[in-house]
Amino acid sequence: MNEEPIDCLTVFYDPNCGLCRTFRSWLEEQPLWVAVRFVGYDSPEALRLMPEIGSLGADKECVVLAGDGHWWQGPDAWLVCLWATKAHRLRAHDLASPRFRPFLRRIVHGISQHRLSLSKLLGLRSERQIEAEVAEFNCPEGSCRLPTLRTAKEGVGA
Repeated sequence: MNEEPIDCLTVFYDPNCGLCRTFRSWLEEQPLWVAVRFVGYDSPEALRLMPEIGSLGADKECVVLAGDGHWWQGPDAWLVCLWATKAHRLRAHDLASPRFRPFLRRIVHGISQHRLSLSKLLGLRSERQIEAEVAEFNCPEGSCRLPTLRTAKEGVGA
């Protein structure tokens, strides 16, 4: 069987989770071996790309889909994300070994289970929280500016 190399990964993540947003930002900043894109697990785009996403428990554990149709969830999804980076590919191979698998499984499940509490504890805002904060600004004409400040010399009422 001739397997083509993986050239693209889609990471289905929770836009309501600050830890997920932080991981997304971290991964987007990494030099990568393959292209990575992020899609909210509960979006119409996620359902279009992976119709079974709703039955996988993607609200509880990360799911990653390769361009060739292979997919991973939980600890394996995290490993694939590390594997995609130039700096952490070897670490991903080490963590995938039978020696580290039980440890990795416990850590990933623990983080996944408590990610919303961890986000709150660490003050990590989700994408949706940030979008709501930005929406609070009333920006006519599509741009926000600070009000012009007047110096004491000009006077407040000038």
